[in-house]
Amino acid sequence: MKSDHIYFITGTAYAGKSTMVKRLAEKYNGIACEENYHDALLSGLDQKRFPCLTYTRDLQDWRDFIRRTPDEYEAWVKGVSRECEILELDILEQLSTEGKKIFVDTNISLETLRKISDKEHVLIMLAEPDISVNRFFERPDKEKQFLYQLLMAEEDAERAMENFRQCLKRINSRAVYDAFLNAGFRVIVRDENRSIEDTFALVERELGLQECL
Repeated sequence: MKSDHIYFITGTAYAGKSTMVKRLAEKYNGIACEENYHDALLSGLDQKRFPCLTYTRDLQDWRDFIRRTPDEYEAWVKGVSRECEILELDILEQLSTEGKKIFVDTNISLETLRKISDKEHVLIMLAEPDISVNRFFERPDKEKQFLYQLLMAEEDAERAMENFRQCLKRINSRAVYDAFLNAGFRVIVRDENRSIEDTFALVERELGLQECL
């Protein structure tokens, strides 16, 4: 699959990827594939083929989720990314026939992006690794607040929270950040002093979209 109409934004958490994808789709009358857009297929996934994606779907006790070690958590996140890539490629193959620009907050690996997309159609957005850890529970997302309540209900809440923070640190490490930074694609680093409007203009420019108007 290779399409001149698909624009991929990847990178780290809290960098603004889904916000930019949504705004781009609105401005260019395109299709927004925001964070976890493949969740629409979750209910029909085969457990044997997609064990990581179906883990939370079939989970009986969510306390098992927060009690995993950093090693277990990291292995699961990597597995989810691999399985998401399969779904994303299928979805994008179908959407590409509509003839509209498609803007994707993607889980597709850097290696695969190099094969399926022109370099100019991939943008990496980065936020410092500690932001993903320190601000994880600041967002009002129902899922995050649900996890927070579970952690606080543990017998040793402080220890449970520290374990979960170590899980977050593992998947938001400096090594992960540097891999994105040095991947060879264009990069935008989060700047607290830059407005959303300025970031959007920068994203447009880096993707060469201003020339499309």
